[in-house]
Amino acid sequence: MPSEDWEKDIREGELTVELPSRHDASLYFIGRVRTPWKRREDCPKNIREIDVQCRLEIDPRWAAGLKDLDQVSHLIVLYWMDRARRDLVVQAPRHYASRHGTFAIRSPARPNPIALAVVRLFKIEGATLTVGALDCLDNTPLLDIKPYFASVDSVPEAIVGWQAGTAGKSGSS
Repeated sequence: MPSEDWEKDIREGELTVELPSRHDASLYFIGRVRTPWKRREDCPKNIREIDVQCRLEIDPRWAAGLKDLDQVSHLIVLYWMDRARRDLVVQAPRHYASRHGTFAIRSPARPNPIALAVVRLFKIEGATLTVGALDCLDNTPLLDIKPYFASVDSVPEAIVGWQAGTAGKSGSS
């Protein structure tokens, strides 16, 4: 659920839209993500720069789906940023000096606040997976986990042109 100050949480230059009156689909949360972060400000911007382990606590009904996952070194984790805005179409991220369209950045504020991360799988104990750092708040709903295949999931030549030339602190959050 978004914060109670959701309506006031607009940075200069950001643009919102009216949300649709109904949802088009439903989801099953397969578990919860356990992280050390309780506030948005505490979440890391780049999970590759920190050495923290998090846990994926899988609902027991889905535990059989973990069969053979112990043979995987890295996972794609999809999670639902349930406390993010859903109405922003242009955003001014606090760690960049310029505004960008929602679909050009990886902010959790988006029409469907689905986040994706590739993390190392350290161990599995019962229905709990210990993985590398995730950039979400503690108790975030878990949507799915998939094995990461370097042969098809890696695209070394991919670029984000605006980020290479305009990244920089804006001095405000």
